[in-house]
Amino acid sequence: MTTAPPTAEPGIVLVPHTHWDREWYEPHDVFRLRLVHVLDDVVDRLETDPEFRFTLDGQTAAIEDYLEIRPERRERVRALVRDGRLAVGPFLILLDEFCCDGETIVRNLELGLVHAERLGGAMPVGYLPDMFGHTAQMPQILRGFGIAHAALWRGVPSAVDEHAFAWRAPDGSAVRAEYLFDGYGSALDMFAVPDRLTELATRYRAETRPWYGSDPVLGMFGTDHMAPPPDLMDRVRAHNRAAGHAPVVRVATLTEYLAGRPTDPAALAALPQVTGELRSHARGNLLPGVFSVRTNLKAAMAGAELVLTQAERLDALYGREDHRSFFELAWYRVVECTAHDSITGCGVDETAEQVATRLASATAIGRGVTERVLDGLARDVPADAYVLANTLPWARTVQAELLTSETAGGQDVGGLPTALGDEWMRGADLVRVLRRIHGRELFGQQVTGYAWGADTLRLEVAEVADGFFDLAALTAEVRAAAAEDPDRHWRVVTTARPRRRVVVAAEVPPLGHVALRPGTSAVPQAPVSATPTRLHGELVDVLVRDDGALTVTGADGTVLDGLARLVDEGDRGDSYNYGPLAHAGGLDTPSSVHTAVLAAGPLRAVVEVVRRYDLPLGVDRQDPDRRLEKTEELAVRMLVELRAGEPFVRLTTSLVNTVRDHRLRLHVPLGTRVGESHAAGQFDVTRRGRTAEGGWGEYPLPTFPATGFVSAGPAHVLLAKLTEYEVVPGPDGDELALTLLRAIGMMSVNVHPLRDEPAGSEIPVPGAQYLGTEVRTRLAVMPHAGGWEEAEVARWAEMFRHEPLVRRGGAPAGGPLPAPVTGPALSGRAVLSSLRRVGQDAVEARVVSMSRSPQDVRLDPLDGAGWAVTDLRGTPAQAEGELRGAEVRTLRTAPGVAGAPTGTSTPRPAEEGR
Repeated sequence: MTTAPPTAEPGIVLVPHTHWDREWYEPHDVFRLRLVHVLDDVVDRLETDPEFRFTLDGQTAAIEDYLEIRPERRERVRALVRDGRLAVGPFLILLDEFCCDGETIVRNLELGLVHAERLGGAMPVGYLPDMFGHTAQMPQILRGFGIAHAALWRGVPSAVDEHAFAWRAPDGSAVRAEYLFDGYGSALDMFAVPDRLTELATRYRAETRPWYGSDPVLGMFGTDHMAPPPDLMDRVRAHNRAAGHAPVVRVATLTEYLAGRPTDPAALAALPQVTGELRSHARGNLLPGVFSVRTNLKAAMAGAELVLTQAERLDALYGREDHRSFFELAWYRVVECTAHDSITGCGVDETAEQVATRLASATAIGRGVTERVLDGLARDVPADAYVLANTLPWARTVQAELLTSETAGGQDVGGLPTALGDEWMRGADLVRVLRRIHGRELFGQQVTGYAWGADTLRLEVAEVADGFFDLAALTAEVRAAAAEDPDRHWRVVTTARPRRRVVVAAEVPPLGHVALRPGTSAVPQAPVSATPTRLHGELVDVLVRDDGALTVTGADGTVLDGLARLVDEGDRGDSYNYGPLAHAGGLDTPSSVHTAVLAAGPLRAVVEVVRRYDLPLGVDRQDPDRRLEKTEELAVRMLVELRAGEPFVRLTTSLVNTVRDHRLRLHVPLGTRVGESHAAGQFDVTRRGRTAEGGWGEYPLPTFPATGFVSAGPAHVLLAKLTEYEVVPGPDGDELALTLLRAIGMMSVNVHPLRDEPAGSEIPVPGAQYLGTEVRTRLAVMPHAGGWEEAEVARWAEMFRHEPLVRRGGAPAGGPLPAPVTGPALSGRAVLSSLRRVGQDAVEARVVSMSRSPQDVRLDPLDGAGWAVTDLRGTPAQAEGELRGAEVRTLRTAPGVAGAPTGTSTPRPAEEGR
């Protein structure tokens, strides 16, 4: 590797770079056009000037975007990367760490490293220059990929007053973090005035000496979408020739600057220590409003992640084909969307639309694989039965809604229409009936027979075909009728056999599947029931109050009174920060409340609660601290659901937004004052206090992100997507306030009540108002006096998110049901993050400790092969026994290896494992 010449005394190491927002205030392809011209220049200069260096923002997507347009330059780029003068990777994309799951962060680095290695090697630095805070487990993730350095800006607490610190994950893993305390453009001012580099470099060294001591100063020279000036190297060389007592400037990559910095335990122990997530506002804006804006994008991200991880599990255990290329494409699209100006929703409307499209594409790939594998499982299941697959590593009772003509053993939740068509046709037009029939399929069902009347042709269809249908005979009869009297009118009636929607319950093995006929549903041991004002079960009781809020009582007697009270507030902010109004309080009183029973039990009890609110149309632009007097009705539909055997109440809210500039939050009463909350996300359950540290130009509003669940006091809220929450005072103790919707109309505003400086340009984003857009939020609330670990909230959150996968059988109806099949079971306080095929013939599993103390966690081996412990790259690692608290452990199948954890051989017929 070529290196820059050493300096005689500690000077300034200048790192030319660009921070490339792949999409933001312009869509991706507009920014890529600019990127191509910037990198054309950079590549040419790197080739002509051996002393020039360039760091390409820590994300290989930028160079891949470039090479897609300039494929003829790939070998030239590879040579520069191999030579160490162009630094790329290790991430595929510079993500927002809180807006995706921990598994997605792993796939981001995995893809980034693969693409960087193809180009000659990745920068061994976790470069995180512009993320809106950092998750607690990032040090463990980086270490899992063999990366011992990080470089970052936002979120570091004020206690850190040196340019490096040891950043530790909750499990104890640590990296050396280079603190970009003055941002990723710290050296820009040195070159702001021509012919004054010596003066400005001297001043910069003096101003930063308290941070660096005798170490060389790091000067990050670059900003958003910037190319280095053409005369950069000439100015640096001229300065160094005449430097005298001024600091020498050495141009390097970030890799070169950090080379040789020790990262062994002793060296890290000598640095300032920071453990856990970085969410301080002390020296940089965190812009926490991005967690609640464009919430449908967050739902789409969570949906794509769930579908893909479920599909991988099914495919690894039961697939008969190789779908890894499909998964790689789908994960690439998901990871693309995690970019910190993409999934956050803080870009223009066109950017948000493209993000949604990519997530929909990834979801479709996962769904396609899932259906393919389920079709294989259903091949031996009779057509009058279904296969139910469990994608969790625990045996459990699941519920599913099926179609059947039988209701015995299940809960009838309504019939489907039987009249599918009733029309009059001339005899000459009867051939249109034949065009509708494809083989035996008509209107999505199977033709079972037909009959002629005096002036009528009747067709019958059913979900499952039986008997024989002679299409050739019908064709001949239709043509004969048309030829006999073309002008005669015929009534054509298409009728479906009666079908009912029934909810059934079934015991399903861990990561296994079971065949079930709707009439053989398990009888619930703890039935549930509903009236318009009450849902009752042995584990949870719910009363619907007159105002539409709920009083919920848990099995241990915990009462949450006023659950799901809705509070609406004006918002004069932007996509980055909520902006409170000084002269407008919250609105929480509905104008009307209507309730109705949708399902009465015994498996499911569902009550619909519709609340209507008269809300101001928007913020008064003449006085932005007030809302308009004119109002519009907003209807919020909430489904309140109990399921037999579940210790929580499910809530599904839906609304079509009708007003601008507001934030709507659902409140969860705690009945007491609390000093902390615990939120799950990104392989961790993070403890947070009631406040956030300030100190920069942004008010530290204590709104925080959660993706798996959030617990405070006796309330545990299970989540289906990233949700913003805050602990706020309530009338009878504290409350959790969960944001359902935040509607704003500007990407950034110049004057903001909680932020000193703009976060971007004042660009209208009318799509972020969500006018006419449906917003749907699924969550569940579990009352329990114990903490999240005692109440096993992590496991219940997984149960809530993972519905069983269902497929109708493909074998002839009436046959015997195949035996249940079980997959590997997981024991201990841990969750399964991933199970997939890797390499040529291996299966990889990743388990995450859901405890702060060591845990004996065991995953049954697969097909007689033991599990060998690896790091996140798949490299064998030292096998350990118990999982450390908060440890993420990766396992791979290894025939003949008794690696930990172990158990019995799977998958297998379920009865053989008992």
